[in-house]
Amino acid sequence: MTPFVLEMLALAKAVPEARRALREHLGGPCPEVQLCLSELLANVIAHVGEGTPVSVRVTSAQSGRTRVEVSDPEPHAWLVLRHPAADDEAGRGLLLLDALALRWGVEQRADGKTVWCELPEYG
Repeated sequence: MTPFVLEMLALAKAVPEARRALREHLGGPCPEVQLCLSELLANVIAHVGEGTPVSVRVTSAQSGRTRVEVSDPEPHAWLVLRHPAADDEAGRGLLLLDALALRWGVEQRADGKTVWCELPEYG
């Protein structure tokens, strides 16, 4: 797979555009990859702030998996896997990611972080 790289601002209106660009890059429907990308971008918007500059990268991982990465400049925002109540309006994004991904994690840096997940190989 040719790497998909996108520099963008984390804006709600940009999320469907990023999904569409990824689908076009991969040559067809890729719902799990698109959903994971959406959830990672939504986390930046919700917890770091709308308008945050992000780097999106989707590649083939060495393990023969598809790796989705979203990097942002906030090194201190931690991801917490929550278990929301049935009537909670939010808090399910990482649960979706955890259910779809083979594995996921966070790479902390002094100048920011990268949240990533790996899915079965696509394309």
